[in-house]
Amino acid sequence: MSKFGTSIAALGLAVAGLVAPATAAQASGTGAASNHCNDIWPGRNGNVYAYNDTYCYGYLGSTAGNDADWNASGNGFTDAGDKASSVMNAGTLGGKDVVAFYYLSNYSGGYGCLAPGEFFVDDLSRPANNFTNGRNMNNQIRSHQWVYRNACTDDSMMG
Repeated sequence: MSKFGTSIAALGLAVAGLVAPATAAQASGTGAASNHCNDIWPGRNGNVYAYNDTYCYGYLGSTAGNDADWNASGNGFTDAGDKASSVMNAGTLGGKDVVAFYYLSNYSGGYGCLAPGEFFVDDLSRPANNFTNGRNMNNQIRSHQWVYRNACTDDSMMG
């Protein structure tokens, strides 16, 4: 093949790369080419998930309901408080489809909200993931509840 033909072929591959569909990980702003959160995305099954490690490794629990104390048993998460480094919103769309994560148990102490369109946050230690009290969310979540979008301020949105 001539140099010209090789150049045209390379240009075609470059253009094809620009139109590849975005993954959920890329849509969430992580930019990661391969992301375990994207790999395990369950679809809209109505649950919120939490993971001990970044990129959705180290499953801590999941639930379709609210949980006022991630350290108490009975509401989806048990002994999970202060452990989450990644979270996922696989809730159904419409109504209370945003997950508000809280710094303290009983839905208090500052919060951060994960909209359904964000799918997941693969690394809570990033500066954009702070509670409304200013503290970073990594290894700090102690409760969560499903809320309407208007219950969250714009600066509380995770992603």
